[in-house]
Amino acid sequence: MGLFQPIPNTSSTDRTRPLADRMRPRTLEEYAGQEHLIGPGKPLRTQIERDDTGSLIFWGPPGTGKTTLAKIIANMTKAEFIEFSAVLVGIKEIKQVMADAERARQYGTRTIVFIDEIHRFNKAQQDAFLPHVEKGNIRLIGATTENPSFEINSALLSRCRVYVLQPLTEDQIVQLLKLALTDEERGLGTMKLRASDDVLKKIASYTSGDARSAYNVLEVAAGLAQQSGTQPAEITDDIVRDALQKRTLLYDKAGEEHYNLISALHKSVRNSDPDAALYWLGRMIEAGEDPLYIARRVVRMAVEDIGLADPNALSLCMAARDAVDFIGMPEGNLALAQAVVYLSVAPKSNALYTAYGDVQHDIEQTAAEPVPLHLRNAPTGLMKGLGYGKDYQYAHDVEGKVANMPCLPENLRDRVYYRPTNAGIEKRIRDRMEEIKRLRLQGAPANRPRQNTES
Repeated sequence: MGLFQPIPNTSSTDRTRPLADRMRPRTLEEYAGQEHLIGPGKPLRTQIERDDTGSLIFWGPPGTGKTTLAKIIANMTKAEFIEFSAVLVGIKEIKQVMADAERARQYGTRTIVFIDEIHRFNKAQQDAFLPHVEKGNIRLIGATTENPSFEINSALLSRCRVYVLQPLTEDQIVQLLKLALTDEERGLGTMKLRASDDVLKKIASYTSGDARSAYNVLEVAAGLAQQSGTQPAEITDDIVRDALQKRTLLYDKAGEEHYNLISALHKSVRNSDPDAALYWLGRMIEAGEDPLYIARRVVRMAVEDIGLADPNALSLCMAARDAVDFIGMPEGNLALAQAVVYLSVAPKSNALYTAYGDVQHDIEQTAAEPVPLHLRNAPTGLMKGLGYGKDYQYAHDVEGKVANMPCLPENLRDRVYYRPTNAGIEKRIRDRMEEIKRLRLQGAPANRPRQNTES
């Protein structure tokens, strides 16, 4: 096949290979999880069994079986299988592989090209696959942890079926770990290790649905158990704790999980759920998110979802931001926690957010009429002669301090943007606005209009 030859089928009994690789499922029957895709009668399983998968994109978190599923498809198909990683090759190598695949097709051989981390390819690299996918020279299988809608060219994406893989459940990972402990051919069965269900559940819970990570922890724990010298060797809570060191949370500050978690935090605050808000905040902080990014988003929550229902919310969030900037982390985490709890229990109003959205809409959709003459300053005689400031009513000269004078352009004269709610301080603001409306309707002008010469 030229530049990239099919990867040899290394023996699964090779003890120099990591446990996760040795225990990799070889058939659909061994494959754990993703029943919604490969259960009996499910679309993907049917396509695999018919050898009619076409080009595919597997999207899911690490350790959910994307590469394994591609290898199983390769074992069940009559096509040539070529595998490479997007982090290791450039456009020159891609074009060479495509040329080899086109020649192979002329001799009746189909080619499956599996690309791990396809989201790391740039637009030019992805475009190189497009004509060959269209012509049927290759079947492309891409694996990605990032949302394909954002990371894969729309033209290429439209020619692939996207399948979403879900994190494995704790029970599924526990079953995989049990199998690894007892499998003498590929696993750790020859070590005769003992591990309670609680210990295996701890490994499963700490690895967040990532089977590869769970296997890695088990392999390290098995080595520590053997070194302990106890007979029979047992994987204990303390050994698992040493193997884990520090839980690795699924998080990518530049990827989709970054946006998923901040979205969960924002929506929990909006829904007045302080417990959920604290949890999602903790997930972001403990995973290493920039605390000032969180602080900025918390300030946004204060003005978008609380607004004038509680004006103190913005001040408190700005203080939290300053505290994070001043004392740093981890001490600043409590300032952020205080802010999100305050926002969660504060009265909610999006009246200001909605009002400004309506303003933006009118600015975009209506003519930009000039400022009414009576609202303009008139610092020169020429400007006064042109009518600048004429009929301006000085509010302080009017009873009630509200003049019966329009301040919007003529085409928007009756427009209402801000509609305060009954929540918190906004109830008082609403009452005040009703009072202003009454005063404006009563609005006899002062003894004489004042020429507008001020800002």
